[in-house]
Amino acid sequence: MTPSTDRNETLFERAKRVIPGGVNSPVRAFRAVGGTPRFVQRAQGAYFWDANDRRYIDYIGSWGPMILGHGHPTVVAAVQKAVTEGFSFGAPTEREIELAEEILKHVPSMEMVRLVSSGTEAGMSAIRLARGATGRSKIMKFEGCYHGHADALLVKAGSGLATFGNPTSAGVPAEVVQHTLVLEYNNVQQLEEAFALHGKELACLMIEPIAGNMNFVRASVPFMQRCRELCTQYGALLVFDEVMTGFRVALGSAQSVYAQAIPGFKPDITVLGKVIGGGMPLAAFGGPRTLMEQMAPLGPVYQAGTLSGNPVATACGLATLREISKPGFFEALSRKTRSLVEGLKTAAAAEGVAFSADCQGGMFGFFLMSELPQNYATVMKTDSPRFNTLFHGLLDRGVYIAPALYEAGFVSAAHSEEDIAQTVAAAREVFKLLAK
Repeated sequence: MTPSTDRNETLFERAKRVIPGGVNSPVRAFRAVGGTPRFVQRAQGAYFWDANDRRYIDYIGSWGPMILGHGHPTVVAAVQKAVTEGFSFGAPTEREIELAEEILKHVPSMEMVRLVSSGTEAGMSAIRLARGATGRSKIMKFEGCYHGHADALLVKAGSGLATFGNPTSAGVPAEVVQHTLVLEYNNVQQLEEAFALHGKELACLMIEPIAGNMNFVRASVPFMQRCRELCTQYGALLVFDEVMTGFRVALGSAQSVYAQAIPGFKPDITVLGKVIGGGMPLAAFGGPRTLMEQMAPLGPVYQAGTLSGNPVATACGLATLREISKPGFFEALSRKTRSLVEGLKTAAAAEGVAFSADCQGGMFGFFLMSELPQNYATVMKTDSPRFNTLFHGLLDRGVYIAPALYEAGFVSAAHSEEDIAQTVAAAREVFKLLAK
């Protein structure tokens, strides 16, 4: 298809005249992999169709929220009904309570929850709450973990253990991130040394239990156990960023997975997004009652939002959560995801291509290297040009994965065995090219 007949190309050129980079979120621009972004005109089930009306098997699912697939009839009906009742009120609704109750029912570490509109907003507010509750300023995060684009979190590792982070974005003053300490993911020794140096000054440790923005890298059980123990020992709060993993890797979210391996395990604050909105702009943060009662209007920690608890978004999220809480849902979703991952591993091995992969629930990731990486530095050793070949090879064969090496993928309940088989077959064809 020539550019003159490719509507994706035409739309991209048009978009670049009025939107920075032609996109409203950077990874959509295909800058990492090259080529032209696909402009989606509609989606249904496990598929979307681009501006040329070409169908793709979708393994992004709006970067995680579409756990039921696109256009699930029960969710669509709930949203349609909500729309007829009103778009937004700026006043409380019963459905906000129902959604909060549904969330708390499945995540016992939280006794109260505050609804907001985005994961960035939820993460930013969770840090403010941690600082307000502890009276401390410093926070700890890990290289390769993304917690939204709040200024204090757009940091890279400093030059040494005793130094704090450096801004990774223009417009973020160094003094804004001077209280943010950045450590290596899964490095227990470094974690212990950092707490020995700064533990009494830390308001919180914030972590993605399964990092999804350096592809798919899970925190080891010993590492997570030390995170919990050291936070307790030094009086810092453990903040679980489950924007991506919440209700995606298990009904009880990632914290329930770690609780199976670490008796009594639970975070102090949980940040949620994506799945709890079902594709609508909705996120949340929550924790024990005594902690959450420090939020305004009860306490001194201020947070507000005109669209928080939006009636259409809560309808979408509530319908989604009720569907995924049905018996057997996550067992079936996990089997599909595991089938995809094992199929890809078998296909790569058959062609002699170095490949590793991991998954949990409906979330997966893979690397063109023989062993799974445990931290960001190892992830960065992945062969980017080879990944780009894989990405475009799959895209040409009607399979849409993340257009970036460092993003996890997602399977939905709508993906069929045939979809997975087609994906594996397409991948094997591309692996043949990579093996040459």
